[in-house]
Amino acid sequence: MKTPLLVLPVLLLSLSLQAAMQTDSLQVGSGQNRDSEKAMELLIRADSIALADSLNSAVLIRQLEGLRMSERSKREEIERELEKIRRRDSLQQTQLQDEILRLKDNAVGYPIVIHKDTLFSVYTRIGSMTSRERATVLTERLDRLYREFFVKTDSLFLVNTGQSVDLYFKDRIILSVTELDALWQNRDKTSIAQDYRDRILADIAQYKVDRSVMKVLKEIGLVLVVILVLVGLIRGINYLFRARVNKFLWSKRGKWFKGIKIKNNEIINDSAATSAVLFLAKLFRFALIFLLIYLTLPVLFSIFPLTQRFAESLFDYILNPLVKVGRSFLDYIPSLITIVVIVFITRYVIRFLRFLSEEVEREKFRIPGFYPDWAKPTYNIIKMMILAFMFVVIFPYLPGSDSQIFKGVSVFIGVLFTLGSSSIIGNLIAGLIITYMRPFQIGDRIKIGEIVGNVVEKTPFVTRIRTPKKESITVPNTNILLSNVVNYSNSKQQGGLILHTTVTIGYDVPWRKVHQILIGAAKKTGSINLDIAPFVLQTSLDDFYVSYQLNVHTNEPDRQPAIYSEIHQNIQDGFNEAGIEILSPHYRAARDGNPMAIPRQYLPEDYVAPGFKVEGGDARTESGN
Repeated sequence: MKTPLLVLPVLLLSLSLQAAMQTDSLQVGSGQNRDSEKAMELLIRADSIALADSLNSAVLIRQLEGLRMSERSKREEIERELEKIRRRDSLQQTQLQDEILRLKDNAVGYPIVIHKDTLFSVYTRIGSMTSRERATVLTERLDRLYREFFVKTDSLFLVNTGQSVDLYFKDRIILSVTELDALWQNRDKTSIAQDYRDRILADIAQYKVDRSVMKVLKEIGLVLVVILVLVGLIRGINYLFRARVNKFLWSKRGKWFKGIKIKNNEIINDSAATSAVLFLAKLFRFALIFLLIYLTLPVLFSIFPLTQRFAESLFDYILNPLVKVGRSFLDYIPSLITIVVIVFITRYVIRFLRFLSEEVEREKFRIPGFYPDWAKPTYNIIKMMILAFMFVVIFPYLPGSDSQIFKGVSVFIGVLFTLGSSSIIGNLIAGLIITYMRPFQIGDRIKIGEIVGNVVEKTPFVTRIRTPKKESITVPNTNILLSNVVNYSNSKQQGGLILHTTVTIGYDVPWRKVHQILIGAAKKTGSINLDIAPFVLQTSLDDFYVSYQLNVHTNEPDRQPAIYSEIHQNIQDGFNEAGIEILSPHYRAARDGNPMAIPRQYLPEDYVAPGFKVEGGDARTESGN
């Protein structure tokens, strides 16, 4: 009776070592996730505990049977020990089963697929073979079995070896169902093996049907029908676009598809715009045909059992992205609603500000100290600030705003803007300053440096001026801000612009006579404001002549060249009629007949330098050089 009790610790120690070795081999296996490994450890431990308890119970039962009825106390002690083992075994099994059930949700199973559907999945291991390796071996064995078309039902049979239930085909094992499998599925291993056998037989029968001659002929016929339908659809699409859509789009030329013009410059005409739309329609047609072909290929592959996997892969290539996009869109809907609300509010705030600026510009709404021509630029500035604020608010809600690519592009754009926009920002700021300084308005005649002309356009960056010679000159706003600007048109508010011109007359002519002639010439000139009398200023008394400056007022500064030309003509006529020469007499050194100051090669071959001619009375003399 003592020998079994001495053997029991040895058996328990060996079982513990075996469980530890199996646990170590479980950790060596690759490809399983952490939960699957933990589940396997629990299964092995449960199996070891059950085996140890069964051996311990067997030893105690043998001891109990060997006791005589007279040894009642010893018998009761053994019965109590047996009851403890049964309770401990039941409790441990329940706890392990509960923990295994919690781990099943995250465990990785490897499906066994030979023909069409998944036969079953492998979650457990056998010895040092991981569940993935076990699934690979099972797939190879079953694939070999499926290729043997003439399989009889009774050629697949089950053998219960105690530790496992094996499925045999002839003389080789196809698969084994262990105690670990039974514990994992919480079923009897014999019923699991019988279920696997029935599934394999049913799938083999369908496999043989799918590969029969009539089945193949039907599949070929179905393939031809699908191809004919595809060809018909492609031809129908081509006919629809070429005969209907293209003609319809071309008929809308000039109505729907108009050219692009910038002021008077036509960038794209109606025909070019319509051709661009037709090209887009052609691309859409090609994309539609490609999509139709791509969707037809899975249909063709799904007809034949051997290529059904390719059909599933092709469908997955389309469906998976669409499913991801759909899920992403559904997840993005709250953010999209937020963006729409922000844009909606911003839009109506801007519309209100635009209405307000238009009212101020039309002087229907007056703000003290605020000029009407400030309304539009002020509106544009506030609009840009509101749009920038809106973008900052909605930026976190944009898809991909937190991605590294989005951040990198933002930094790159910021660097480019910083490096390349110094002059742009300078012109923009100068344009704002000019706007609020109001040195000139559209249509004013101004002078910037050496440029004289009328302002035809003011932009935030440049100002365009048209000169009296019809030249269009673009001046950056920074140049205007750094230059002196003369505005001739502002003089209208002070009685008109004063035009002045200077003539020099000798001291032999009385200055009162000169004043009279100049004022008379001014009064004969058109576009002169005679409400303010012209006046003459004697600006200097030089060595040989007196400088007389004639000043007149005009309300038409744009006609300065014509006014100056007319007043000069009248001055010439006035002095000629009075018999006064307009000259500035003074003595100069005279040369005696030197050659002309022209290069020799340009003079005639018989050229002779002339001499002085002196005439007195009837006598004429000529002296040479």
